[in-house]
Amino acid sequence: MWFYITVGLVIFLVIYVFVVYNSLINLSNKVKEAFSTMDVYLKKRWDLIPNIVETVKGYAKHEKNVLESVIYLRNSAYNEMSTMEKIDANEKLTTGISKLMMLAEAYPDLKANENFLNLSSQLTKVEDDIANSRKYYNAVVRIFNNKVEMFPSNLIASVFGYKTEKMFEASSSERENVQVKL
Repeated sequence: MWFYITVGLVIFLVIYVFVVYNSLINLSNKVKEAFSTMDVYLKKRWDLIPNIVETVKGYAKHEKNVLESVIYLRNSAYNEMSTMEKIDANEKLTTGISKLMMLAEAYPDLKANENFLNLSSQLTKVEDDIANSRKYYNAVVRIFNNKVEMFPSNLIASVFGYKTEKMFEASSSERENVQVKL
């Protein structure tokens, strides 16, 4: 009798480990897929930035430090970055882009420039796509992190080396209130 109970428990545990392991693989692949989707939009923005910078350069020569910080970030080798480096670089780039767009507000001729308007609308579309893909990515990461951290699946996750993933979060400069001066 004890033999059958022991065998039943062992079979149950083996099946449970397989189920949890497979769900961890499934969630891990969803995290990778969500980041890849977002990465497409981040790369699109990455490629759009030099055009915007060049357009702004002619109008805002004395705003050199803003332009240089955006150019410096943009000149990093995007394809060679790790996932975490891409997340960090894009958080800094978002801050730089918002400064660049605020800088454009100070130059009415630039705001009226057709090339700038076109690039600005493309950037707005890409930023919307990035925001939507960030939401999806963060939702998938939350589910994955719950699985990795919650008992008893955390035991299996640690045995197989699964670690929590970093979410995309707003940088401290993005959380600050925008000051409008008239």
